[in-house]
Amino acid sequence: MKAPLSWILDHVDVPAGTTTDDITHRLTLTGLKLEAIESPGRDITGPLVVGRVLTMEPEPQKNGKTINWCTVDVGDANGTGEPQGIVCGAHNFAPGDLVVTVLPGGVLPGGFEISARKTYGHVSAGMICSARELGLGEDHDGIIVLPEGAGAPGQDVRPLLGLDEETIEFEINPDRAYALSIRGIAREVLVSVEGASGFRDPADRDTPAANGDGHPVVVEDAEGCPVFVARTVTGFDPTAPTPDFMVRRITAAGMRPISLAVDVTNYVMLETGRPIHGYDADKVQGALVVRRARQGETLTTLDGTKRTLDPGDLVVTDDSGIIGLGGVMGGETTEMSETTTRVLVEAAHWDAVSMFRTGRRHKITSEAGKRNERGVDPTICEAAADRVVELLVEHGGGQADPGVTVVGTPPAMPTIEVRGDLAERVSGMEIPEERAVECLRAIGCEVTGSGTLSVTPPPWRPDLTDAQDFSEEVVRLVGYDRVPSVLPTPPSGRGLTRAQQLRRRVGRTLAGDGFVEVVSFPFVGDADLDALGLPADDSRRDLLRLTNPLSAESPFMTTTLLPGVLRTAGKNVGHGNADLAIFETGTVTLPRHAGPAAILPVDRRPTEEEFAALDAALPAQPLHLAVVASGDATADGWWGEARPVTWADAVDAVRSVADALGLEVTTAAASLAPWHPGRCAELSVDGEVVGHAGEVHPKVCAAFGLPKRTVAAEVDLDALISRAVHLRPAPAFSSYPVAKEDVALVVDASVPAADVEAALREGAGDLLESIRLFDVFTGTQVGDGKKSLAYALRFRAPDRTLKEGEAAAARDAAVALAAERTGAVQR
Repeated sequence: MKAPLSWILDHVDVPAGTTTDDITHRLTLTGLKLEAIESPGRDITGPLVVGRVLTMEPEPQKNGKTINWCTVDVGDANGTGEPQGIVCGAHNFAPGDLVVTVLPGGVLPGGFEISARKTYGHVSAGMICSARELGLGEDHDGIIVLPEGAGAPGQDVRPLLGLDEETIEFEINPDRAYALSIRGIAREVLVSVEGASGFRDPADRDTPAANGDGHPVVVEDAEGCPVFVARTVTGFDPTAPTPDFMVRRITAAGMRPISLAVDVTNYVMLETGRPIHGYDADKVQGALVVRRARQGETLTTLDGTKRTLDPGDLVVTDDSGIIGLGGVMGGETTEMSETTTRVLVEAAHWDAVSMFRTGRRHKITSEAGKRNERGVDPTICEAAADRVVELLVEHGGGQADPGVTVVGTPPAMPTIEVRGDLAERVSGMEIPEERAVECLRAIGCEVTGSGTLSVTPPPWRPDLTDAQDFSEEVVRLVGYDRVPSVLPTPPSGRGLTRAQQLRRRVGRTLAGDGFVEVVSFPFVGDADLDALGLPADDSRRDLLRLTNPLSAESPFMTTTLLPGVLRTAGKNVGHGNADLAIFETGTVTLPRHAGPAAILPVDRRPTEEEFAALDAALPAQPLHLAVVASGDATADGWWGEARPVTWADAVDAVRSVADALGLEVTTAAASLAPWHPGRCAELSVDGEVVGHAGEVHPKVCAAFGLPKRTVAAEVDLDALISRAVHLRPAPAFSSYPVAKEDVALVVDASVPAADVEAALREGAGDLLESIRLFDVFTGTQVGDGKKSLAYALRFRAPDRTLKEGEAAAARDAAVALAAERTGAVQR
């Protein structure tokens, strides 16, 4: 929110000598964060004065352009008192007009230096300025013509144009919509700046009573639109210019002046915070009706976009159909234009939630929508409409129609019970109840009672809904800077927890294997799960919806890390980083559907039962690990050709993590999205499935912009850490010689190699030191539907040299058990 300081001070008085920095410092301490202080004339130096045009001689040029050779009286500003000769290309002025003149030695915004120079056959000693050249707006078609009597030639023009005006830009939190107005900021100055007084509420005005002569209005959805006020101005002059003070203030506030009728509605919105809409009354057919849109209805809004409406949208209609998207944007058919002579003024209060959803649904961002969706004072609709009518009559030459339409009444604010010492108990500061009551009344609350206070918030503060909100208001006015800093004494010597140490071990292991850690948002939408190819009944589609998501496209907490890491991998591939290996550790959210959590008190420690109830209501959030790799696992070079990643690399990444935790992972064939059928492994530890790994399905690769053969894995890291060996014993080494035995077993092609290996390991007994699959062979030699698996077995005793035949016996026992369990036949 940009607010000219002079506009703020029109509505509140501050002590003499109070600087802009003093005001912004206090406002920042009470919650309105300063973003910047701007001054339009800060970049203008040198002589910038009022000039009176004495002569103006048009001179056509060979290029078809006509320039004006002017003599301009600039008083004594040029040091001689003689008229100044200036070339000007604008034509919107005449001899006798007062203009803005910058003389040689002046510097305009952008570092544009002015000097006397020869142009178009004349020595032009200065420039007659437009608004754009002074940084006051975008108008470059004509120069600024000052009103008669604005000043004498040679007088400094900066005060006349407001170039010395300071504009303060604030960052307004979403819960402080009242501060999106001069009215709200002035009220904050009143309660924040010591010695401020004399608040003049722009909405505090006498308004005519409602009568039956106004434009007819029917509100069919009173919840969506509790209050609707309509006023009419007739005989309006559409060519009347917007007054300079209004143009300066609207421009300083970051909006573009358009026409008097539009500028007045924007001016009142900035002043009061109440969005106003104006219709060309001659284009409105019959009564205005407020209702919800019907399925399939459309509206072409003021930005020229034809929109298909949703049944949740609030709309304004007349006999011709829909003419506006209530509280968000008007329609083209009733737009005010250069022919508008009758203006129908609408000041309506709209349901904030409906405004928010409509704006996000149609991707419309407007100043009116920004205020309506955050909550606006519902009691000032009549005052805001009356202010608009007043300005249109005063500056547009119109007449206020005696008819006044008011439909509905503002919703009542709830009364909340608040302990008088709550702010003191929460903040740790000494805040007597009298001081708390004083602070609450200062922000507009009605307060009664003692000990336990009955507090009714003001209508412009819909964010105050419970006792803690009021205690926060008291603390911020007393001063956040006064809250004592009391830190608990941490226990010494504990260091990282077991889980933290193991998580670091996992990260170091993957980093050592060449993986890079990434962090992605934990939010997904249906489109992300569709891209993964998850079927409708997949448990990973049971999602927790956020009440206020950052993006309407991703309103859920994720149940899998894969969308985030695949999206990150796709972005890297899109930027030319085709060979990549990344990993992420993060929590996923698994709803328990246990109902809403209870709000726990802050003045005591919750009981164990309350903790248990809270835990039961919260969703499960296990820690997961996901890895993705694509491209080449090893680069090519003098040592040989590159090796592309395969599904085995994804499995090996998980095996590497498990090994670092002292665990052994077993694999089995599986079929699960988003992996390719037949190239997906189910990963288990101690008989419990902990995740899956393999090659990503080609359709999923295409959806995320990844090359084919991309591999991925996801495991439940909490399950691994819970079984991990925290401090593994050092491995024992035998100094006795090893006995080597190799076996080749023929099995059905469908038999997993892991099953064969498990049988060999068990059958070989305690003498087996290691087993490794070193070859897989298929072909006519082993028969159709068969494969040959070759294993290297290594036997060693820890305390002796093996006798002749011991290794062979262990090998035969291993082969026998493999044959029994898997049907293996030794080659």
